[in-house]
Amino acid sequence: MAYTMTPTPAGPVGSQYCVCKVELSICGQNLLDRDVTSKSDPFCVLFMEVNGKWVELDRTETAVNNLNPAFAKKFIIDYHFEEVQKLKFALFDQDKSSTQLYEHDFLGEFSCTLGTIVSSKKITRTLLLGNGKPAGKGMITIAAQELSDNRVITLSMAGRKLDKKDLFGKSDPFLEFHKPGDDGKWMLVHRTEVIKYTLDPVWKPFTVPLVSLCDGDTEKLIKVVCYDYDSDGGHDFIGEFQTSVARLCEAQDASPLELECINPKKQKKKKNYKNSGIIIVKSCKITRDFSFLDYILGGCQLMFTVGIDFTASNGNPQEPSSLHYINPLGTNEYLSAIWAVGQIIQDYDSDKMFPALGFGAQLPPDWKVSHEFAINFNPRNPFCSGVEGIVQAYSACLPHIRFYGPTNFSPIINHVARFAAQATQQETASQYFILLIITDGVISDMDETRHAVVQASKLPMSIIIVGVGNADFAAMEFLDGDSRVLHSYTGEEAVRDIVQFVPFRNFRNVPKETLAKAVLAELPQQVVQYFKHQNLPPINSEPA
Repeated sequence: MAYTMTPTPAGPVGSQYCVCKVELSICGQNLLDRDVTSKSDPFCVLFMEVNGKWVELDRTETAVNNLNPAFAKKFIIDYHFEEVQKLKFALFDQDKSSTQLYEHDFLGEFSCTLGTIVSSKKITRTLLLGNGKPAGKGMITIAAQELSDNRVITLSMAGRKLDKKDLFGKSDPFLEFHKPGDDGKWMLVHRTEVIKYTLDPVWKPFTVPLVSLCDGDTEKLIKVVCYDYDSDGGHDFIGEFQTSVARLCEAQDASPLELECINPKKQKKKKNYKNSGIIIVKSCKITRDFSFLDYILGGCQLMFTVGIDFTASNGNPQEPSSLHYINPLGTNEYLSAIWAVGQIIQDYDSDKMFPALGFGAQLPPDWKVSHEFAINFNPRNPFCSGVEGIVQAYSACLPHIRFYGPTNFSPIINHVARFAAQATQQETASQYFILLIITDGVISDMDETRHAVVQASKLPMSIIIVGVGNADFAAMEFLDGDSRVLHSYTGEEAVRDIVQFVPFRNFRNVPKETLAKAVLAELPQQVVQYFKHQNLPPINSEPA
């Protein structure tokens, strides 16, 4: 097969992880008995809210004559962290063979978000009737599990005494790994780099998803082919062998596995043919490449803090031109940003108590400027109950403070960083801190803020900045290290990119969900990156 190839071929070929799929298992307890002569025959229907309407996704089987069913049929849903995915579980007693739900007796329902289920891993709740009252003693238990196979395999390979294929020199060997495709043909999964001028190559260790290499089946046959690289793409075949991941895993650091590389044509022609060299598996390790959902299902809590800009450039909150003016609909850009981000993140914090801090205002009674004050005016307990609590505290504090300046970010970043630093002492993947800063303008303490962000990049912490109004936000783009690594004024580099900035003006005329998707898109990756960097698996993870 002739194809062109660069001297250093790219890494793994084949499928990487797609959208996370979550499997929901449903059990009912003490369901209402709607049948006169026997017990109810319950089944469960799953609905999802789409554009304000409940749409049926799936149904379980019917459990005959059973008020405490454990349904065998599982519900499988695509999970999107940055969306509010509202679900409703409704139970019915099957009376007829009809598919129309009104033909069956209603046993109760329960609604919640998918985020609520995955953050608890398993929930048991009361079933409610249409009037909002309990359906007798009926309860529903919903358990979540991620469906992706997160195992990866790391192989370290070498060769010995491979056949010489080049007339005036040695071979330039590389390996290809193939698995059987659905059509019965071999499908390329991975290609190593080329090692020039040697019959005894040592290839760099490489890692591929186990699903890519063998569909997650360690007993499945895979084929390893060795070629001599030619720049014209007509690579010379050296030899091949078939094996399985289970066999490769017999290789240990102290005792490598040796496999004969066979050229079938030479084997047929030559009676005394032994092999075309030896391929050595120096080591083979299967580990888990944990996902964001693994950490959440493992019990990691997302700790949410809001920082609100009360500097004078926002304008007098009593006047409609002010960014803090609450319009007749009861909202403004600050409140819209709080709702957009908070309604997603609150599902991942069990007590839903969120600190809300302000900066850039003069506070009563002495009217000193503060860059780190509790907007509920209770410095010992700055926590607000849920997103509603933040909104109430924000509205209540506006008449009691004087907007001033300057716009200093570093005190609030350092405030949250102190708590994140305390969390690292637990040495478990149990808490990750998210600071949402909403601001109208240019940062006054840029050097201190850069330094604070660089230090915070070493901690379990991310910063989301939403810019409201029409100011020049170039400095914010600078903090968001998507295009370049952020440096402190001391020259120290950020360990990772933890800042996500979006200007609210880009989202004024789009559905409110769009803002949440934009600001939270990078967060799952940032959470995983931090815990991997610290070698911290999810709290309740299983070995590979």
